[in-house]
Amino acid sequence: MIKATNIQKFYGELQVLKGVDLHIKKGEVVSIVGASGAGKTTLLQILGTLDVPTNSKESKLVINGIDVTNLSDKDMAKFRNQHIGFIFQFHQLLPEFTALENVCIPAFIKKTARKEAEKRAKELLDFLGLSNRVHHKPNELSGGEQQRVAVARALINSPSIIFADEPSGNLDSESADTLHKLFFELRDTFGQTFIIVTHNAELADLADRKLTMVDGRIIR
Repeated sequence: MIKATNIQKFYGELQVLKGVDLHIKKGEVVSIVGASGAGKTTLLQILGTLDVPTNSKESKLVINGIDVTNLSDKDMAKFRNQHIGFIFQFHQLLPEFTALENVCIPAFIKKTARKEAEKRAKELLDFLGLSNRVHHKPNELSGGEQQRVAVARALINSPSIIFADEPSGNLDSESADTLHKLFFELRDTFGQTFIIVTHNAELADLADRKLTMVDGRIIR
């Protein structure tokens, strides 16, 4: 599913990632933990194709059998839209759009017909318990509801991999617990792979595998 080899990242003279090797299987829920500054989010952004390794000629990132380090920017954007979903700590919903419209945005980028995109979005919102919030804007939703809309948006194109960066960090404990259970329900229902960066010990321990980063390296 994902095979990363010798991933390094420099910001000026500061080396944030120091030759990370990683292999993640289809359908796994993998958590990545570590102190602030260990390189977790940087690694997640590179694995999710939002950023590139500094040593691109010596590194390799294969996702779904495709070496994405060889893709052009245009092909990378298309690959990301079709194969990868993102969930962030701050939901990043567009405030002027309804829940339905926010969920549909990646599908519209993919050029999915509006009728088909809206049908899929409504199915996902219903699955996530938001069928009565479809036409509400973000400021009319609770924090947990907003995050579930963001989850639906990540799922709209049926990606094979979901990357989540501190997805419950901005939620109360009850909403966080609901979201954590949802990830595993989604994996069991849709077969997606989840890679989750988190400081939440409970979520990290629920994962099939927990990886710890220290000073730019995975130590286990």
